[in-house]
Amino acid sequence: AEVGDTVTPLIRQMAAFGKAVSAIIIGISAVVYLFGHFFRDYEKAELLLSVIGLAIAAIPEGLPAILSIILAIGVQNMAKRKAIVRTLPAVETLGSVSVICSDKTGTLTKNEMTVKNLVTHNAGFAVTGSGYAPDGKISHGKGATPLGEDSPLRLLLTCFRHCNDAALMQEKGKWKVQGDPTEGALLAVYKKAKIKEDLPPRAATLPFDSEYKYMATLAKGKKGSIIYIKGAPDRLLDMADKDMASDGTASLNRKYWDKAIADLASQGMRVLGAAIKFVPAGKKAVTHEDLQEDVIFLGLAGIMDPPREEAVKAVAMCHAAGIRVKMITGDHADTAKSIGKELGIGDGTAALTGNDIDSMTDHQIHVAAANYDIFARTSPEHKLKLVKAFQSDGAIIAMTGDGVNDAPALRMADVGVAMGIKGTEVTKDAAEIVLADDNFSTIAAAVEEGRRVYDNLKKTILFILPTNGAEALLIIASILFGTMIPMTPVQILWVNMVTSVTVSLALAFEPSEPGIMDRPPRNATEPLLDNYFIWRIIFVSVLVGGLTLILSMHLLGLGYSEAEVRTVTIQAIVMGQAFHLFNSRSIRKPAWALDFFGNKAVFVVLGLMVLLQGSITYLPFMNTVFGTVPLAPERWIEPLLLGVAVFLIVEVEKFVMRRLDARKAAAR
Repeated sequence: AEVGDTVTPLIRQMAAFGKAVSAIIIGISAVVYLFGHFFRDYEKAELLLSVIGLAIAAIPEGLPAILSIILAIGVQNMAKRKAIVRTLPAVETLGSVSVICSDKTGTLTKNEMTVKNLVTHNAGFAVTGSGYAPDGKISHGKGATPLGEDSPLRLLLTCFRHCNDAALMQEKGKWKVQGDPTEGALLAVYKKAKIKEDLPPRAATLPFDSEYKYMATLAKGKKGSIIYIKGAPDRLLDMADKDMASDGTASLNRKYWDKAIADLASQGMRVLGAAIKFVPAGKKAVTHEDLQEDVIFLGLAGIMDPPREEAVKAVAMCHAAGIRVKMITGDHADTAKSIGKELGIGDGTAALTGNDIDSMTDHQIHVAAANYDIFARTSPEHKLKLVKAFQSDGAIIAMTGDGVNDAPALRMADVGVAMGIKGTEVTKDAAEIVLADDNFSTIAAAVEEGRRVYDNLKKTILFILPTNGAEALLIIASILFGTMIPMTPVQILWVNMVTSVTVSLALAFEPSEPGIMDRPPRNATEPLLDNYFIWRIIFVSVLVGGLTLILSMHLLGLGYSEAEVRTVTIQAIVMGQAFHLFNSRSIRKPAWALDFFGNKAVFVVLGLMVLLQGSITYLPFMNTVFGTVPLAPERWIEPLLLGVAVFLIVEVEKFVMRRLDARKAAAR
């Protein structure tokens, strides 16, 4: 509740764009009205109607609808790729992400836990088998595996079994875990030991929490009660003051355990510890205070969770796209560094721990966040601090999470990404995107889709605004020259709301251009329209509007009626727009460089446009409503030639701009 909602870059840009366009249109309309009133002989009502037509022509009424449609199509495409989007703007925001903070287990790794090693007081054991199948052996390098009733190994396995809420089951011959995958792996290794399942009943539970990083259960034993503790080994070692040896208890050998933890972690294993405490028989509950003394450390489990092959490729793709990937995990630093190196995150030598973050100032965290890619032994509070540190640098952040305590960080991030399988409902409610497969590669695919959405939005703006500009130019020029207004307000509204929206819809389906993930993220502070876009909009507006004005004045000079001239003008604007659609399929590349039939929606909407333009021209009731007249076949030649001219001239302009870009790049 304390973390406010984040405004996405697209919403900020569209708000600024809307204000700027509104101010410009109001200003131009006022100036044109005053000019027409004082310097031209127009009736006030006719002039006012013309200026209203100017405002209608200039305002891109269909843009909000097109924006929603483009985002909705992006949502649909992401759902097909296992990313469920909960808020429309999040689709585009992913495309501008510059830092992805990802959990490790299950997101970057397979979440197929297998215990590979067990360590007790002065003894190590190898475990065979893979997955959750209870098939395999626990072998001791020095001979028989000691599994006597009070042996450290048996107590270690019993602790892992008692502090466990998972269940193993077979489905179609394949073993699966119901519950936490880590607990499933511990349950599997217990079953591999072939210990007779005669566990004391559980009397109380202290559930695991990422803040204190352990779980404890209370069991009623034969001679008294026992508290079993499972969790992060460093936390358990801080509690313990004794080791469980084969002949009883011994003094805690912290150096031995620290070395064993480091050895397992350096192999990329997730390390869990187990401890025990004997308490009086009458105890009915277990609290944190119970674990502050007389705790006996039992041993360690080294759990292998291999990286996802697709995650390795996805991380490389993100790096190529200029996106930094940060791994934030609760695991041991050496484990995180080893797995990170396999994934291509970090160099395998540097990691920042939660304890390090706790001792830092905000400025130090800001510097460390930029320099480190691996963050280990972290809590949800550390995630929130890291998000703030990244955002203070102007970065757009995507943050993944699955636990209840991750919710603040997800809400603070520009894009919160929740795990659909292992994530809690609270986490999903706080996030903008939910991964149905908990897979990091899905985030990379969603980033690509977000970039495609933003590209298509800009292409749509580049297509729609010149149409509005051309119509506005026609009216302004007509008032300045004191000639007939070539389009009535209702005709302008037809072009804007029917033809413009219909045709521009095709750009929403435009596929990603090659190399979309080889460019860096865009600057979130950049305006929606850069200098080139402004130039291009003005250029095409003047081109289409100027050619149409010349055509209408030519027809008036030949003595054609106002209704016929206006009908031809409508067709000229629309034809220029239709041919410009092919220019707009790529902002800089030539139209023929794309797969010509790659976007079938282009041809569908052009066919629909032909039907609409035919109806406004040849249906009698449409003639009455819009003030048009049927055209002779030869009258279609001029609009078609105008459209071809627009297409060729814009392609020449794009060619010149590409050459200028190449020269600037060579000069740098």
